[in-house]
Amino acid sequence: MRYGLIAGNGRFPVLALEAARKAGIEMVAIGIKEEASAEIEGLAFRCHWISLGALGKLIDICHKERITQLMMCGQVKHAKIFSSIVPDWRLAKLLLNIETKNTEGLIGAIARVLSDEGVELVDSTLLLKDLLATEGTLTRRKLTSEEARDIEYGRRIASTLAGIDVGQSVAISDRACVAVEAMEGTDAMLRRAASLVEGRPLRLVKASRLRKHMLFDVPVAGPQTIDIMRETGTSALAIDATRTLLIDRDEILARADAAGIAIASYLPEE
Repeated sequence: MRYGLIAGNGRFPVLALEAARKAGIEMVAIGIKEEASAEIEGLAFRCHWISLGALGKLIDICHKERITQLMMCGQVKHAKIFSSIVPDWRLAKLLLNIETKNTEGLIGAIARVLSDEGVELVDSTLLLKDLLATEGTLTRRKLTSEEARDIEYGRRIASTLAGIDVGQSVAISDRACVAVEAMEGTDAMLRRAASLVEGRPLRLVKASRLRKHMLFDVPVAGPQTIDIMRETGTSALAIDATRTLLIDRDEILARADAAGIAIASYLPEE
């Protein structure tokens, strides 16, 4: 069976392609020109490039390559849907007929179109299960009692927001929600939060969507996450165990330990 991989930005698609190569899987990469790294070309069985919005070309590639299972790896900045995207007629028709343009509405509609064309979206973490966070404290330093109280509060907020597809992350300080992630992404959200708290420490809480599948929009943390936390005075990170990808895990933990940042992983509430 030949798989296809839609590559967005970041290390996620690179690591998935490396895992496919090690496993002897013929993985055809379909890179999004506005997002993906050229590094994918040297890792894929074959590589195609499409523009954001080229749904018809994506379908044509899948048919040409005899791809029946397709995974989505890497971020595509949602804000680009409203700024950079030039939809082809297939995507334009889809956009006209969906009620909401949030992640669930848009990707869910694309998944249905692909299914009608004989292409099934599969678990985006299929080849990277060993990178999913395990439960417990992951860093040398444990949460302080103050951080634990902030994170307990933040997890309730983040879980509620994730359930209505608003964002995956919140910034908390002294049991108050300082900022909520929307289309700008986690990094911009933390910088905005830091500008509001006048030097008080922040806690970052990331939550997974309340859905059974992991076809898309899987929470990801990487070394850059720690760098932004250090820059913004964010002392602790809470993530969902078994549903959050830790990209370059050893480097994440090394940077967190060096910065005195605590990372705690919790089993998500059903």
